[in-house]
Parts: sequence; structure tokens; C-alpha cells
Amino acid sequence: MPEYKAPLRDIRFVRNEVLDYEAHYQSLPACQEASPDMVDAILEEGARFCEEVIAPLNRVGDTEGCTWSPEGVTTPTGFKEAYRQYVEGGWPSLAHDPAHGGQGLPESLGLVLSELTGQANWAWGMYPGLSHGAMNTLTAHGTDEQKHTYLTKLVSGEWTGTMCLTEPHCGTDLGLLRTRAEPQADGSYRVTGTKIFISAGEHDMAENIVHIVLARLPDAPGGTKGISLFIVPKCLPAADGSAGERNAVSCGSIEHKMGIHGNATCVLNFDGATGYLIGPPNKGLNCMFTFMNTARLGTAIQGLAHAEIGFQGGLRYARERLQMRSLSGPKAPDKPADPIIVHPDVRRMLLTTKAFAEGSRAMVYFTAKQVDIVKYSPDPEARERADALLAFLTPIAKAFMTEAGFEAANLGLQIYGGHGYIAEWGMEQNVRDARISMLYEGTTGVQALDLLGRKVLQTQGEALKGFTKIVHRFCQAHEGDQALGEFVAPLAKLNREWGELTMKIGMAAMKNPEEVGAASFDYLMYSGYVCLAYFWADMARVAAAKLATGSGDAAFYTAKLQTARFYYQRILPRTRAHVETMLSGAGNLMSMAESDFALDF
Repeated sequence: MPEYKAPLRDIRFVRNEVLDYEAHYQSLPACQEASPDMVDAILEEGARFCEEVIAPLNRVGDTEGCTWSPEGVTTPTGFKEAYRQYVEGGWPSLAHDPAHGGQGLPESLGLVLSELTGQANWAWGMYPGLSHGAMNTLTAHGTDEQKHTYLTKLVSGEWTGTMCLTEPHCGTDLGLLRTRAEPQADGSYRVTGTKIFISAGEHDMAENIVHIVLARLPDAPGGTKGISLFIVPKCLPAADGSAGERNAVSCGSIEHKMGIHGNATCVLNFDGATGYLIGPPNKGLNCMFTFMNTARLGTAIQGLAHAEIGFQGGLRYARERLQMRSLSGPKAPDKPADPIIVHPDVRRMLLTTKAFAEGSRAMVYFTAKQVDIVKYSPDPEARERADALLAFLTPIAKAFMTEAGFEAANLGLQIYGGHGYIAEWGMEQNVRDARISMLYEGTTGVQALDLLGRKVLQTQGEALKGFTKIVHRFCQAHEGDQALGEFVAPLAKLNREWGELTMKIGMAAMKNPEEVGAASFDYLMYSGYVCLAYFWADMARVAAAKLATGSGDAAFYTAKLQTARFYYQRILPRTRAHVETMLSGAGNLMSMAESDFALDF
């Protein structure tokens, strides 16, 4: 199993040198306590906890998995004890309101901790991770009484949370859901139905689990307009605020999965369970999007996490494994063969994982800044701009970063050759754990439709312009910079093309709506590659300036420039295939009759 090391040097580079988080926090009155010294102390302690406590449990969780019984679910050895330390360290309350026991630190700082825990042990990190979405939903839509009863316990980490959307017959199409909620005389509801694929839906790590559940009222209209949102706790709160009698919700089984074995993916049965309405009746989907958007950004971090592990594991092995000689002559003449890192194809794989991991980190930290602005800025116009930018970037971050993360995880395995396929090295687990990221919180195809259909075409391209203007200003500002010419010129060309492609697809869709679905995947991937091109150009800007002044670690900044160059020359050309494909039209997908797909079964 590769030893995990928190990438603090790169985290600090992106936050401090590229995105200037110090100035960002000082611009938001609610974030000004997050001083550089405080942030550094949190990063150091968070890294230590993840390296020493959570990471050693990663393989334990994979090999042991969770155990179901009629009494509940038992998590793998060490998971419960690690969670106790996590709570004692105050980590669940980091980025939440002090009025409910939180520390009041920025959301973006909490996302760094999510990155570290996810890299160390994704399955473990899902237990507290899902609670953040539940907390954000209650904060935005809960009553004062609900916040007092549930939010304080969630913030402290004493209780954990889930979101319950999917049912056996419906996943993405939530308009089909059947779970019902019957109003009771005391103002509560009796919730009845079955939910599946509920991550962390049952476990032994906390004394109570707060389920956030979508259900229908008896008089609800059909489809998505008739969905309401409910709090359904595993145990009903007692008068003293503790977890009281067991509610009528039970775990019927846990799924046998490809990966993330350490996290319980549950079938939950609600048999007339007591629940409480959150927000207005029949507006549950609107309220749930608070949870879902949080989860989608968290899933983007999963793509980053698996790319980082693919890179770390691959690099360590490539430096140590001896095989063949370099084509240009021995590089380690005192050894029987050269380390495989000298071979061009191994470097191709390593640089791809590095480019995806570090580029994704810049993208998600930029997106996290928008989360801070939406939540904390006193300027309504700034909040509106950031919210629009966040809405545009979220489907790209979720879908592109998980696709790239899975590719990086596979390359990390490939670097090991046959050893990568063997469990003891940990790289095949990284691949298996990564695979779910492209499925939950909306598949890549669903995110692509959301991006192209809702976020771009329905806004007549305004959502796209919010980001392309940022890129345009960057290219204008550095147009004559010789050190950045190799990045700025192609980036400016792609930025113009992005708008042109959008217009072409929009015109085609006016004649045939299927053109949107036909182009959406390639449009999303193209968008992701262009986004990363911008962030790599920005990182190259900082690196080139540091090298020009001779300040800082020259080797680090040289590697940044070289990785940016690799990305532009070896990965960014993939956009050309996506352009050809998205413009090829819907005919090559939709013209075949359904019966002609296969005639023999």
C-alpha cells in the first residue's frame, strides 16, 4: 500500500501564490480570523491526522468492508475510533456557524480538509463528508427549532447525516419517486418507502443518523413539482436532546460493491417513520439542491483525490523499480537496470497524473472561493456573480475532474505493470474506489446535459461568458509576455472557439433538440480541458515570475512550468477530437432503429 503524504507544498502554492487566499479572506469580514498562521496550523494538524490515523485504515476498510446484521451495520476495524478522534479534534465544526457550535471558519478551508481525508481514505471520509450537506441544508431551510435540535449535534459530530433520494425504480428522474409522507395531528409526518444507494446510511460511528429524505405529500402534484423534503432521524431526539427511542427506519441490507468497501451503501426502509418537513411543501427538490450542490463539489474533490494517489503511488514506484536501460544510455550504471522513471512512456503516465491532480486542485480551490463569496460577501452583486460562476463550474468540476481522476488512477496502476493488478500495492483499490465518482451525484452524462442544456443554452450563453471573460482578461493582460506566450496564445484561441462552438450547437438544437444530448458529453470534456488550460496558464504565470526573480524553490517552479508545457502539448490537443465529435451531429447516434442494435436476443 503506498504511503500517503499530504501534498501541503502544492496546496499552499495554489492557495497562497496563485489564488491569494490571504487577500480573499481579508476581503470577507466573516473570514478575517482565518489568518495565515491559523490556516497553516490547521493544514499541518489536518495533514498529520490524515497521514497517521486515517490513511493506515484505507486497506483495512477495503479488505474487511462493513458487516450487516438486523441490529445495524458494523464498520471496519479502527473506523469508529478514528471518528472519535476526529470529533474530539473539532474537525466537523470547522466551517460552520458558531451559533450552532461551529468554529466559523471559511467553507474553502473545510474543503481542503475534505481533500486530505479523501486522499487518505475516501471510504472513511464519506461518513463525516455527507454530514456537511445535511448541515448546509438545515442551515438554509430548517426552522429555528430544527436547527437547535439537529444542527448542533451534526456540527459537533455527535450525529451524522445522509441524503436519501434514490429509489429502486428511479435514480436521476426523481419525478418518479414513490416514498410518501402522511401528515399527523402533532405536525409530524409518517414517512413510508424504500431508498437505495444511501452512503453512510447505517453505521456504528455515531449515536444517531439524521436522514434528509425526499417524499410526496398525499395531495402533491405529480412529477418533480410534488416533492417535499423531510428530516427523518434514526433515533427520535429525547427531551434532553440526546438520541432517544428508535424510529421506524431500518437498514434492510448493504450493497456488495466494486469499491469503497469501508463505507456502508444501504437500502433503507422507512416503515411509517416519524419525519419533519423542511422548507415549504412541494418545494423539496429546490431545498435538496443545497445538499446536492455541496455533494457535487465534494465528488469533484474525489476526482482530485484519486488523481493525487495515482500520482504519488506511481511516482514512488517509478523511482524504485529497475527495468531495462534508457534508450539514450544507462542512467544508473551502478545498478543492473535503470529505474523506470527514465523511460518516456512512464513519464507520459506520471506527467498525466500530475497534470490532472495539480490542475484539478487549482480548479476546485478557485471554485471554493466562489462558495466563500456566495456565503460571506456583504456585496449582493459579488454574491450574484460568484453564484452564477459556481453554477457554471460545478457540473464541469464534478464530471470532468472525476473522469480525469479515474484516468489518473488507471495510469497509476499501469505504471506498476503486473504488480499494479495485485491488491497489496493499493493501486487497484484506488481504481475501484474511483469508479463510483462518475456515477453518483449525477452521472457524467447528466452533468453534461445540465451544463450545456440548462447552464449554457438556457441562459443564452451568459453563464459561459462569466468564465470566458475571466480567461479573456488573463490573456489580454499577458499577451506580450514572452515567458507565457506558449500558453496565452493557444488559450485565447480556445476561449474564442468555446463561444463559437456553443453557438453552432445552439443553432442545430433549434432544428433538432436531440443535438443537445448528442453534443453534451464532448462539450463538457472540451470545457474541462479548457478550464484546466486556464488554471495551468495561471500557475505558469506564478512559476515564471518566481524563476525570473530567483525567489523560492527553483526546482518546484521549474517543474510547474514543465508540467504546464506537457499539459498544453500532450493533453490539451484532445480538444480537437471533442470538437469533431460534438459537431458531427445527432444523426450518427439516433438514426439506427432500436431493433437494429442486436437481432439475436
